[in-house]
Amino acid sequence: MAAPAADRCAAHALPSRRTAAGLLLLAVLAGGCEVGERPLPYGDASPDQRLSGQRLLAQYQCGSCHAIPGVAAVRQQTTGPVLAAFGRRSYIAGHVPNRPDTLAHWIADPAALVPGTPMPAMGVSPSDARDMAAYLLALE
Repeated sequence: MAAPAADRCAAHALPSRRTAAGLLLLAVLAGGCEVGERPLPYGDASPDQRLSGQRLLAQYQCGSCHAIPGVAAVRQQTTGPVLAAFGRRSYIAGHVPNRPDTLAHWIADPAALVPGTPMPAMGVSPSDARDMAAYLLALE
């Protein structure tokens, strides 16, 4: 036997408590997922270290392959990925977690982390690589 029409309409007009709770949870999670409002995870390097990193990226001519905000490009056409907002990326070369230690290691010896990568070893010292990583990780 079918429910009266008024009961059927009421059942469809209001979401169940479970549905309402799920919608509320989604709204809260969506509001908390705005990347632009969160601080950069590793953007706390000193201004001196970031400035040193910026200069080193130019000195090692990283702009030959990458477009890097604040670093002059050596060539107009780049072959490597654009490094804007690098501090918000989760991975380096799509495989390596993007953290200060792994990024510095990547800059100094990329093939050690991703064999066969087209990123060349540029003879960057570990100290220079840490400064370069500090600059890149501060890019929003």
